Amino acid sequence: MCSLPAAGALKKAFKECHVTWVVDPRFSGIAKCCEFIDDVIEARPSLNPKTWPKVPGKFTAALDLQGLLKSALVLKGVQCKTKVGYHWQREGAWLFSERVLPDPTSIHIVDQYVDVARSVGGSGDVAEFGLRPNPASLDSVREKIGDLRPFVVLNGGAGWASKRWPAASFGKLIDRLAEMGLESLLIGGPSEADRAVGREIESSAKSKPHNLIGQTNIEELVALLSLARAHVGGDTGSTHMAAAVGIPAIGLYSITKPIRSCPYGQIERCLYNPMSLRSIDVDSVAETLEEAVNDH
Repeated sequence: MCSLPAAGALKKAFKECHVTWVVDPRFSGIAKCCEFIDDVIEARPSLNPKTWPKVPGKFTAALDLQGLLKSALVLKGVQCKTKVGYHWQREGAWLFSERVLPDPTSIHIVDQYVDVARSVGGSGDVAEFGLRPNPASLDSVREKIGDLRPFVVLNGGAGWASKRWPAASFGKLIDRLAEMGLESLLIGGPSEADRAVGREIESSAKSKPHNLIGQTNIEELVALLSLARAHVGGDTGSTHMAAAVGIPAIGLYSITKPIRSCPYGQIERCLYNPMSLRSIDVDSVAETLEEAVNDH
């Protein structure tokens, strides 16, 4: 998600260039919704050489924006002389590409990815994601939510439990949203852990939220967020996706600092407490959310 503006920087500098994006199949829906990407190749390289992709055609440059062995193996199969990579190269990624040091002013990870594109001629002072919902996904999502309007998307899940705001706090926020005249819609992955978080949030709220946990693919999630008034979540994928589609993204942070990984361009809407996410109170989140919705 955060690397998409690198494609935008290339398109801005070279309007006729052809951008091919190699991505893990689990996340290919994001690339397919990006207007700056022309072709999407799904690949999941492992230590087994049979999984190493061969990218057809000859290219002017190849960019490794992940800096891991699996992304480096993609570059191995690309025909071009110029191969550059994100500065934090691990697992031997430096053997396959030249490391690009970020500009000293590039603090956010998005700007550091764009710096890799700039190293091969890309341009752009403001990062652009180019994330757009496709018509089929919009139709599918509208059918799932019916006449639910207006609504705020809430994601109580995260890869790490330490990145999750308490379910009870989400429940209280749902009740505050109802007082504002806003519906609440829960999202998350299909795992039992995410479903359990959703059930806990529902049981903590007096107002019943609409629950779509495990019921949307990535392309549908892009469409869903484009219809929402705002998004509230921790340091997780949907938070960054919300910022990319241009809606207010209220980020809740503790173990990671928002200055580097906040929803891009919305650091003023992030709430940060280095002690614990539990220390972020519902009133502060509700006030930030209300202000963001009114300004948007």
